[in-house]
Amino acid sequence: MSGHTVPADFSEHMLDLDEDEDLEVFTKNTSLPDGSPMPNSPSSMVNQYRLEDDDEGQEAVNTKDIFVTVDHPESQVTAIETFVLYRVVTRTTRSDFDSSEYEVRRRYQDFVWLRSKLEEKHPTLIVHPLPEKFVMKGMVERFNDDFIETRRRALHRFLNKISEHPILSYSQHFQVFLTAQDLAPHRKQGPGFLSRVGETVRAVANSVRGLKSRPEEFAVMQEYVDDFSNKMCCMDKVTQRIVKEQRVSPVSVLSLISCVEYVDELKQYSPTYARWGELEEELTEPLKGMASCVVQCSKEAEEHIQHLSEVLVPALHEYVLCAETLKAVMRRRDNIQAEFEAKNEALLTRKVEQEALQEEVDVLADRMEQANNSLKGDWLRWQRSMKTDLRSAFISAAEKNVEYYEKCLAVWESFLVSQRADSSGGQEDVA
Repeated sequence: MSGHTVPADFSEHMLDLDEDEDLEVFTKNTSLPDGSPMPNSPSSMVNQYRLEDDDEGQEAVNTKDIFVTVDHPESQVTAIETFVLYRVVTRTTRSDFDSSEYEVRRRYQDFVWLRSKLEEKHPTLIVHPLPEKFVMKGMVERFNDDFIETRRRALHRFLNKISEHPILSYSQHFQVFLTAQDLAPHRKQGPGFLSRVGETVRAVANSVRGLKSRPEEFAVMQEYVDDFSNKMCCMDKVTQRIVKEQRVSPVSVLSLISCVEYVDELKQYSPTYARWGELEEELTEPLKGMASCVVQCSKEAEEHIQHLSEVLVPALHEYVLCAETLKAVMRRRDNIQAEFEAKNEALLTRKVEQEALQEEVDVLADRMEQANNSLKGDWLRWQRSMKTDLRSAFISAAEKNVEYYEKCLAVWESFLVSQRADSSGGQEDVA
């Protein structure tokens, strides 16, 4: 892989959209509070278009043969701990499975076990990250409904990312995770504590020793990872700050994202207009119309806020975690190369045990080549997936912004049309 395949400027390559990409008309199913259909605003046609679905994503769906769903979270309370069990339903057509459908219950620690096994077996493949173990920003209680639902979505995405992977989806550990009713016996298997400590010590020693020289393609890749991490962290912080500020301070109607306090104020306007209409007989109908418009706009604002919290914020934070995963994969690749270089140097300097050292060097050379090839292949796959995910999140957020303002605009324009009609009718009666 040449250095040109890894874009150095993430901002120029994240949304790789063709300018002349085809557009397709669609219709929104919306209605006013009284049940009548909401007219589209004649002032704007932006909301009548959408980008076509990504062809690569559709092709991946057509070739997929494992479908996993994570749902039905249930809180479990014991004498020593509280945790949540998730239902994992798997449907597959692969011959490796004894049945076509499985249903098991898994807790968060089971997902951690699966991911650790996948990384242990494939150290230079990019394993999709899990959500954090502890409470995320903005969550007050660890097991409130919002936190559980956010984690459920992230766990669902994790398993589906694994099921779509051309190598990881064939892992024996993944199959056991999806099919075994009791995972405890499988979790007890594996290297002991001392063996894991030994691996950690060797990794630390290799990192301290460092590399003589990293191949150019991996040097370019490392630069990209660092740049990607910085930019995703910045975007995540800005988005989190926007959400936080919009939830604690009032803003104008023209702000990009309506805040909770603004929505509450909108809800208070409606009964105010209604009571006012009872006192002003001539203004009763216009004031009722105003109240109805405010109610509809407040509902749209709530939906707008919910969409931001459920789509854009998780997508950005997910790729902050992906950046950390990439850094860990690069470190493991570097450690494999450092170990090979150390053994090769020992082979050149020692005069004894030449044959044994040569065998170790040959094994490490094969391991390094395999690690490099695995990372290069998985890197291209990950980049395609990353661009698709982020583009989808940004387009969804943009479409929701347009939809929100178009709906509110249509509500108020409908009100203006009705008032102008009433005004014209009144003038004719006077004449």
